[in-house]
Amino acid sequence: MIPVVPVILCGGAGTRLWPLSRAGYPKQFLNLAGDQSLFQGALMRAGALAASDIQLQTLLLVTHDDHRFLAQDQWLALESTQEAKFLLEPSARNTAPALTLAALQSMEGGQDPVLVVLPADQTVGKPEILVDALQRAVRDAQEGFWVILGITPDRPETGYGYIRYAGEPDVQGAYAVAQFAEKPDEATAQRYLASGDYAWNGGMFVLRASLWIKALERFRPDILKTVREAWAQRSVDGDFIRPDRTLYAATPSESVDYAALEHCPGSDIPLRMVPLAAQWNDLGAWDAVCGANAQDAAGNVVWGDVVLTDTRNSLVHASHRLVGTVGVDNVVVVETADAVLVADRSKSQQVKQVVAALQQSKREEHHLHRKVHRPWGWYDSIDDGERFKVKRIQVKPHASLSLQKHYHRAEHWIVVQGTAEVTCGEKTFLLHENQSTYIPQGEIHRLANPGTIPLEIIEVQTGGYLGEDDIVRFSDVYGRQ
Repeated sequence: MIPVVPVILCGGAGTRLWPLSRAGYPKQFLNLAGDQSLFQGALMRAGALAASDIQLQTLLLVTHDDHRFLAQDQWLALESTQEAKFLLEPSARNTAPALTLAALQSMEGGQDPVLVVLPADQTVGKPEILVDALQRAVRDAQEGFWVILGITPDRPETGYGYIRYAGEPDVQGAYAVAQFAEKPDEATAQRYLASGDYAWNGGMFVLRASLWIKALERFRPDILKTVREAWAQRSVDGDFIRPDRTLYAATPSESVDYAALEHCPGSDIPLRMVPLAAQWNDLGAWDAVCGANAQDAAGNVVWGDVVLTDTRNSLVHASHRLVGTVGVDNVVVVETADAVLVADRSKSQQVKQVVAALQQSKREEHHLHRKVHRPWGWYDSIDDGERFKVKRIQVKPHASLSLQKHYHRAEHWIVVQGTAEVTCGEKTFLLHENQSTYIPQGEIHRLANPGTIPLEIIEVQTGGYLGEDDIVRFSDVYGRQ
């Protein structure tokens, strides 16, 4: 049996899919093509890899520490029987350090499994074809090859890197890799497509953990050194594993491709490429999202409460209110509770410039939605003004917020669904629907849900400063400071 460790790289920011994708809730956790999030789709494909000669080991999910509860909640929602561990990056350092964390974890106890490395932000229309290609790649990887999946191109795409392959396929249908090419211009992409011996680099690859370590030793020993140092000082909290924050931050930020993969042709790191034609899409921008979803007779893709009039070849996404369009062609309209994007569909790659402008002006809309997810549930800031803010808060069954206090605000809580257990100073008591309480400024307090259905309250904050950083935590079941 070939021991296989699936590795899901889940660290992308998805800035080109703003305003739906944000730093605090990036695109891999969104449902952009189907009933599951992109992350859950990757998990499902990874879980299907087992075969008569392939034995799946503990799944490794590499994500940012800020997204740990999002990832855990979506993993638990699948109700999988497979074990999983979450490797938490304290800072984003790109895919090469992320994969190194997974390799070091997988080699604990002297093991050397085959790693199947999948990004968390792609869609695959024919997952059974992908699984078959990955299983064939696993068999070559067991023999010592680094195997990459090359996406069979169907257009002269200028947004992807390319792989040139050569020779005859081996018994697993894999070809030798001759060269990697950067993102081409239109004429070069046309030439690549016409030649028939180029594939897109989709960022999916299969190799033994020790071969990745060998490649880093050869091409980027600086990355290996700093990640090893951070890993040696890791902390473990159940299924959460954290490398040392300071040491990991010193790691060079680099992709797998630039750090090692593109240096391998002509070296002693043997490469193979398995072609893949499985309706793959990396959903890098809104135009790609449009192409990955079913279109109406006029070429439109819509979500939510949308009315189209004389509209063609457009994507319209309504999250919170009615959106109407009249006489437009080839546009993207995305509405959320606190932002609206209108863009020429052909220029959807440039949405990241809007995000950069928001960051530069220090606006929160690049980072968080109005509705913010927390490990205990979520809150939605539904209104605010001078010296007040109104939130709708939902707490999961048997969950609780931290024991805390605020220096600058008081809070009024009104229960609209479920039962609340309230700690206020020395008192602890229950509140039911239509009951309310008052938390004075500076008082130590906690909100908990002792019931089996979600608890919802309306919170009215009053005071001179209502920022989220006005919080002092005394205890927290989620380990937050």
